[in-house]
Amino acid sequence: MSSSCDPQHAPAGDVGAALMMIDSRLKSVYDGTTETDAEQRLLVEQFIASLGPGEAEDVLDGTCTLIYMFMVWLRKAHEAHDKDVIEYVVPTLVASMRMMPKSVGPEAIPTMAGLVVAAGTGLSPSLWRKQYGDWTEAEMTPLEATAFLLAEQINRITDDHDFATRMIAEALTRADEG
Repeated sequence: MSSSCDPQHAPAGDVGAALMMIDSRLKSVYDGTTETDAEQRLLVEQFIASLGPGEAEDVLDGTCTLIYMFMVWLRKAHEAHDKDVIEYVVPTLVASMRMMPKSVGPEAIPTMAGLVVAAGTGLSPSLWRKQYGDWTEAEMTPLEATAFLLAEQINRITDDHDFATRMIAEALTRADEG
């Protein structure tokens, strides 16, 4: 039986724009040129402000698609070692977010953990979240942080700073060709 949160019913969104934001954040962290939270927030706000009417929602959906794709990869990697992805990914994610109180308020952590659990169990994070109403302003940075933290975890597992970004870029290229 199909769920109303099945990924096949979810809009993919603007995965390219979402990936660009996450890749930019990853590069700044790996290069040691991290900006302050205020500066980063301003850049994100300027980018979002430059989007047309439906484009901001497309970036949100694209970020959820990234989270889903990252969790599919993480689930397969953990299953290859007879481990449960939820058991290993969610506690690390929550602990990391708790260490980011300026960027991720404690009230957003359960929602972000829920998105990751939804994705880890094969549900669309975007559709799962929409069950509970519209996105809030307070969830924007935590959503980006969630995608970033998952990408960073994949990069650590593979010992390759570009693996997560390259994996998605290659998937997008294959989708365009097919």
